[in-house]
Amino acid sequence: MARSVGRRPGFSRRAQYGIFTGYVIAVAGVVLGAILLIVSLVNPGAFSGLRSAAGEIARPAGEAGAEARAAGQSLFGAIGAYLGAGRQNAALSREVAAARANAMTMRALEGENRRLKALLGIVDPVSRPVTAARLIGSTSASTRRFAVLSAGSVQGVRAGQPVRSAAGLIGRVIEAGANTARVLLVTDPENVVPVRRARDGLPAFIEGKSDGRIAIRLINMGVNPLKGGDVFVTSGSGGLYPPGIPVAVVTEVLTDGGIGHLASDPSDADFVIVLPVFQAAAVAALNASQQAAGPAPEAPAPESSTAGGAN
Repeated sequence: MARSVGRRPGFSRRAQYGIFTGYVIAVAGVVLGAILLIVSLVNPGAFSGLRSAAGEIARPAGEAGAEARAAGQSLFGAIGAYLGAGRQNAALSREVAAARANAMTMRALEGENRRLKALLGIVDPVSRPVTAARLIGSTSASTRRFAVLSAGSVQGVRAGQPVRSAAGLIGRVIEAGANTARVLLVTDPENVVPVRRARDGLPAFIEGKSDGRIAIRLINMGVNPLKGGDVFVTSGSGGLYPPGIPVAVVTEVLTDGGIGHLASDPSDADFVIVLPVFQAAAVAALNASQQAAGPAPEAPAPESSTAGGAN
């Protein structure tokens, strides 16, 4: 017959000590977890060393997983291309004909731009990529969106540097270990990217929505000029991201902007490159001025108002 829950476990001191030790371990675990949570909220950079060490340990497994993912995508892509070869050939023939006409127009525009730049004495700065690496890990069950890069300070990676793939912007580096680095993805809610519409330069900025999509906010409010399929690229404002990198494509038009998807999905990116900061001197001056000014004092709220929670 099973012992009732309310009775003592007999006269066995070993059983009593075991139950007591279990309670002590459980309470200590709860207290330790609460302390770690408070420290991470007050000082998010306190555990950067531990995160870097964990990334270094998990790097071989992450690289193996990235190679297996790339091989699987190549296999399924080859099967799909074989099954739809006829339809793809017809579509590609139409695209090649349209691209040939566009290429002739673009070649004429490039020649005109070169002549105008030579006349005005404008020289475009040439920046070499810092390094190329793989994305070997990412957050899976969190509202934050981070990825792990298989390159770190040994390869020249520093915090603040943009990360892009062949298709578009991925994010920027926020922490760099010896051979790994953490990347804040564009879809993270705390990542704001200044952009412009590719066809006419309409200014806007992009915010992550934590669900794989992004919100496109217009700077000039009024009649919403967005249309489905509009492509947005980095504008170069702020001095962090180089201009002209594809970021998002509009999929849904709202009253004050739109919802879009990334031009480059991090899960489909085999290799990515790390770029230098576009205007390092401007970013350094801005950070220095913000540190010198310190946090702005908060104005006291009126007695009749109620405090709202942070989004």
